[in-house]
Amino acid sequence: MGVADDERRLLTDLLEQVGPDAPTLCDPWRTRDLAAHLVLRERRPDAAVGVLFKPLAGHTQRVQDSYAAKPWPELVDLVRHPPRLSPVSLAGDLANAVEYFVHHEDVRRARPDWEPRSPDPVRDDVLWRRLAGMARLSYRKSPVGVVLRRPDGQSTTAKPGANPVVLTGQVTELLMHAFGRDAARVEYDGPEADVRLLRDLDRGV
Repeated sequence: MGVADDERRLLTDLLEQVGPDAPTLCDPWRTRDLAAHLVLRERRPDAAVGVLFKPLAGHTQRVQDSYAAKPWPELVDLVRHPPRLSPVSLAGDLANAVEYFVHHEDVRRARPDWEPRSPDPVRDDVLWRRLAGMARLSYRKSPVGVVLRRPDGQSTTAKPGANPVVLTGQVTELLMHAFGRDAARVEYDGPEADVRLLRDLDRGV
């Protein structure tokens, strides 16, 4: 068991609870669209390519729509039980910890009463290592320097620059911010004009 497995279990339990038409932070996706995306990613590598390679986006959308049209219990079950020989599934936390954590939070935080989950040393260590590796990609368009800092003082440079804006928050909150989600509890520290530029940045990977 790993972080990805834990987040998959929590997400599928939540999907069963909220149903196929609940909102997500991936607007305009509803929960059925998010679930279909996850199934496509693990079961249809030919279609998953279109997520990044725009000429194939139409094919990706058609395959995703076909999964989204399945009965809800069947679709949730496909998310819960990935194919054993899928390269994505076999990659474990390396490929899936961030994916499943973020999408689990996309459903949790689309509800008005959401609160951040309590810190978890094991989960947060895995997510921090993944975040530190992808931070420069997430903030590559930033016109100002960016440093991500945990409450314990650990930090990573997301965008080099003089007098960087420092974002402080729990690992989970920094990760959600890096993925472009506004529903993230982080504190900004830096020149007001630079903070404003960072708040308005089209960030994420």
